[in-house]
Amino acid sequence: MQLGLDEKTALITGSTKGIGRAIAIEMAKEGTNVIINGRQSKVVNDVVNELKEKFPETNPQGAAFDISLADQRQAMFEKFPKVDILVNNMGIFKPMDYFDIDDATWQRFIDVNFMSGNALAKFYLPKMLKQDFGRIIFIASEEAIMPSGEMPQYSLTKTMNLSLAKSLSKLTKGTHVTVNTIMPGSTLTEGVQQMLVDMYGNTDLPESEWERDFMKHHRPLSQIQRLIRPEEVGRFTAFVASPYSSSFSGEALRLDGGLVPTIF
Repeated sequence: MQLGLDEKTALITGSTKGIGRAIAIEMAKEGTNVIINGRQSKVVNDVVNELKEKFPETNPQGAAFDISLADQRQAMFEKFPKVDILVNNMGIFKPMDYFDIDDATWQRFIDVNFMSGNALAKFYLPKMLKQDFGRIIFIASEEAIMPSGEMPQYSLTKTMNLSLAKSLSKLTKGTHVTVNTIMPGSTLTEGVQQMLVDMYGNTDLPESEWERDFMKHHRPLSQIQRLIRPEEVGRFTAFVASPYSSSFSGEALRLDGGLVPTIF
């Protein structure tokens, strides 16, 4: 399907691996000029070069900035003053016991998972409104509306993303700019792979059974009973970023495998 993303420019934060990288790949397939963001220049450049080789008709660029830091955000704004699509994907997570979370940890998660995306939206949204086209997409999680209790500091920030996206959508009324949140369920990223190693690496359970056991005991409400793959999130995000997704804004779009119960 041609999504009408040719020649659009998309900044995808945290896009050197995991869901962010998958989004970049799927959007590049559609002809989008993607901006790859990460903290390490070499890793960013490696992904940019990979995309140039796979999709030579596009113009991928690197944004090696730690966007949790105000001065580095400003440097990125100066290098990339305008984008058509902003995907706020960058974030951190870690299973933690509530009673072990100190104030510094709460603040760190808020700064990285919420404040950075808020700053980017505040900078790019006025430019999108001026050109009367744009997409701002927050990559959240089912934890935003159904916290598992395993990482409350992470769940809080994803709920904040959801609320901010709804508020920003109110500023786009009657325009061709939309703001939405995508809420993937548990996804098999590098971070989740490491989490499985931490959980099962010292047990007798074969590695081939780790995913099945995790879903059965930690995500029992999932209807698909498997971890979502990053490319699945990438394809869905590419559609939400496209001109063909113009009929909705301010939505919390669930991609959770039926994990969150639906109340009719």
